Amino acid sequence: MKLVNGNEIIQLFESWSPKKLACMPNDPIGLAIGTVNKTVTKVLVTLDVTMAVVEEAIEQGCELIIAHHPPIFRKLSHLRTDTPAGQLYEKCLKHDIAVYAAHTNLDVVEGGVNDLLADALQLENRKILEHTYSEQLIKLAVYVPAEYATTVRTALANAGAGQIGAYDTCSFTTAGEGRFRALEGANPFVGEIGEVNIEPEQKIEVVFPSSQKNRVLKAMLNAHPYEEPAYDVWAMALTTNEAGLGRIGTLQEPLTLQQFAEFVKVQLNVPCLRVVGDLQQTVAKVAVVGGDGNSYIAAAKRAGADVFVTGDIGFHMAQDAEVNGLSIVDPGHHVEKVMIKGVTEKMTALCKEKKLPVQFIESTIHTEPFQFI
Repeated sequence: MKLVNGNEIIQLFESWSPKKLACMPNDPIGLAIGTVNKTVTKVLVTLDVTMAVVEEAIEQGCELIIAHHPPIFRKLSHLRTDTPAGQLYEKCLKHDIAVYAAHTNLDVVEGGVNDLLADALQLENRKILEHTYSEQLIKLAVYVPAEYATTVRTALANAGAGQIGAYDTCSFTTAGEGRFRALEGANPFVGEIGEVNIEPEQKIEVVFPSSQKNRVLKAMLNAHPYEEPAYDVWAMALTTNEAGLGRIGTLQEPLTLQQFAEFVKVQLNVPCLRVVGDLQQTVAKVAVVGGDGNSYIAAAKRAGADVFVTGDIGFHMAQDAEVNGLSIVDPGHHVEKVMIKGVTEKMTALCKEKKLPVQFIESTIHTEPFQFI
């Protein structure tokens, strides 16, 4: 059986939920405890890393834990093993269990926490609530001998250039004449040293995200037959790969706020929740943000939401929302537990596609700190 290095698993995870999507300053994401430079056969997926979760990982034989909430949220001033936090870190290290955290990048990514919540609430026609990330588009124009144009276009497309929305291999070509004279020391693909050469050429133009610049240019240079290819690269005013926090969409059919609140309880599996607004009001457009959504009340209102589903709403924020006509359903922070099943299924599928024999296990430990009486 093939042995899988933990680095391969993290690289695969970050190909889906890259760190660059994190939208909180100094978000402590990534490897928090231990090393992934080792063989990994089992991974435990959890919302939080508690002592009970670590013990579960030991019992299941997991070498890696992937969590949503970082186990080390603030900089450590000491590492004492006579404190609860220190004892947790010590147990992980003694049992060689690595802990990796994906926090706001997992909130933002397509298919992440907020999409999973929107799925549970059966929201349709959904959009991003608050845009937090985008990439600048780059345009490349390269001049190629006509007979090599298809080769270069194919190389550019394979490198990821020319994708516009739901279309790929997009490019624009114009025909013309290239003129050049090879000097002493040159090794021209066509033409003679010291003589002006006129060559039928095509100008190929493609666009791509700024993050792909090095890859695209390398592919173009490797495919181009000339010793010194002529090309231009410039940044555009347009952006692509937009992502952000929260989702907003519509219910399959309008409900009263009372009915919707009951629906949320069932769909998100919570024993109770808090509601702000007239329970008889009709709601159809719903905004959702996993975790603490106090900072996104204004965004939900601007987006035209009838009701905002989020956790940890403060007293005065609730009053402000009510005055401004925005209803709120607060099922708590812990509903982010939807990521356990979602990440397990996503990573299982990605590993199966790559033929990596790794088992992902859903944590069964209940980490909700509140009891409801």
